[in-house]
Amino acid sequence: MARGDGIHRTSARNMRLTTPKLKNAQQHNEREKESYVNQDIVPERSHLNVHFKKPDGGYLEQFEQMETDGLISTRGIKEDAFRYGELIFDVNSAYFFNHGGYDFAKQFYHDAYQAAIKIVGGEQYILSAVMHADERNRAMSEALGQDVYHYHLHVVYVPVVEKQIRWTKRCKDKSLVGKVKETVMQVSMSKKWASKPVLDEATGEPLKTAKGKPVLKKSYSVLQDDFFQHMREAGCTDIERGERGSSEEHLTVTQFKVEREQARLAELQTEKSEVQAEIGQLQANKAEAEKSVKEAQTELRLLAPKLKSMEKLAAEYSSDPEDLLPLPDRMESAKSYREKKSKPLLEKIVKVVRSVYRAYLDVCQKFELLQRKYDTEVPYLKKQLAEVKGENAELQETARDYHRLCRAYGPERVAETVAAVKRQEQAEKEPKRGQRRQHDRDAR
Repeated sequence: MARGDGIHRTSARNMRLTTPKLKNAQQHNEREKESYVNQDIVPERSHLNVHFKKPDGGYLEQFEQMETDGLISTRGIKEDAFRYGELIFDVNSAYFFNHGGYDFAKQFYHDAYQAAIKIVGGEQYILSAVMHADERNRAMSEALGQDVYHYHLHVVYVPVVEKQIRWTKRCKDKSLVGKVKETVMQVSMSKKWASKPVLDEATGEPLKTAKGKPVLKKSYSVLQDDFFQHMREAGCTDIERGERGSSEEHLTVTQFKVEREQARLAELQTEKSEVQAEIGQLQANKAEAEKSVKEAQTELRLLAPKLKSMEKLAAEYSSDPEDLLPLPDRMESAKSYREKKSKPLLEKIVKVVRSVYRAYLDVCQKFELLQRKYDTEVPYLKKQLAEVKGENAELQETARDYHRLCRAYGPERVAETVAAVKRQEQAEKEPKRGQRRQHDRDAR
C-alpha cells in the first residue's frame, strides 16, 4: 500500500465469506450488476478485466459440483460457516502507472495468480480469478489531470485442509480401529488459516516463550510474507512487503475503499489548510505592500510642491549674471551702487541659493531612503521612482546653477555674504526671544 512515503508495498487480504455473501462477491467480481455503489467503476472498461481462471458457472454451483465429485468435503461444518474465501492482491496505483499501466499489470497479476495457487493449495480449489482494470483511482486522476486506474486481483477459493478419516470402534474388523480409512480435503477456514509456529532461523526449531509456549505467527502475516516473497522471486524487486501489524485482514472491499477515501480526504484537508495559510500570507503581504505604496505616495505628494518651487526659482535665477545685475546710474558712486543695488541683489540670490540647496539636500536624502526601501519591494513603485529620478536630474541642474553663481561672484564673496546674512538673521532672532521671555514672566 502507499503510505505517502513513495514506497510501493504489496498487500494481500483474505476475506471470509458465508454462502449469502458469496453471491454478492460473484456479482461484483464478474461485473454482473447493472449499477454499483462504487462510483469509481467505469463499465465501459469492464471488457479489459482479465480472467486467469474463468468460472464455469456460478460460484455456488461450482462449489456444489466439487462436493458432488468428492473433491472437497463439508462433513461436520455448519450452514452459516465460512465455506469460501477471497484473496485480494494489490499494490498502490502509482506502481503500475510508473511501469506502463495495463500491460504491466496483466503480467504482474499473472505471477500473483501463481502465488495464489500455492497459497490455496491447488488451482482446482479456485472458483474464479479476475484482475479488475475498470476501477478509476480518483485521487491520482485528479492530481495528474488524466485517468489513472487501480489494478488488483480477486481470487475466490475454497479453503481446504487435508484430513484423515479413521476407522471407529463401530467397525466390525477391530484390527482396523484407529487406522486411516480415507483422506479427504475438508472445508475449514479456521484450520486453513490457523496461526503457525515461528521457527528459529539458526536451528529450524519452533521458538517458545519464557513459559514454554510456542511463539505463533498470525496467518495474515504468513499470507503477506508468502505473496511478497513470490513476487520478489518473480522479478519484482522494486516493491516492499506490506506493513506489519496492519488490520486490513478483516476489511471488506467497501470498508477498504472507505478508509482509502478517508485518508484521501485527510490529505486534501491538509492541502486545503496549507493553501489557506498561503492565501492569508499573500493577503498580508498585499496589505503591507499597499500600505508602503500609500506612504510613498504621501511622501511624493509632499515633495511635489518643493520641486515646483525650486523649478520656478531655478528658472528665475538661471540667466546670465550680467542680465540680472542692473547698470549703475550716471554719477552714481560705487558705495551707493553697492548698498542700493548690488548688495540687495546678492542677499536675495544668496537666500534663494541657500533655500534651493537645503531643499536639494532634503530631496536627495528622501530619494535615497525611498529607493532603498521600495525599489525591490513593490513593482508599482518602480514607475514612481523613475519619475523621481527625472525630477532629481532637474534638481542637479539647479545645483549646477548654484555653482554658476559661485563662479560669477566668486566663492569667497558668496560665502562672506552667506555668513553676513546668517549673523543678521541671528540678530533678528534675539529681540524676539527677549520679548517671549518678558511675555512669559508677565503671564506668571
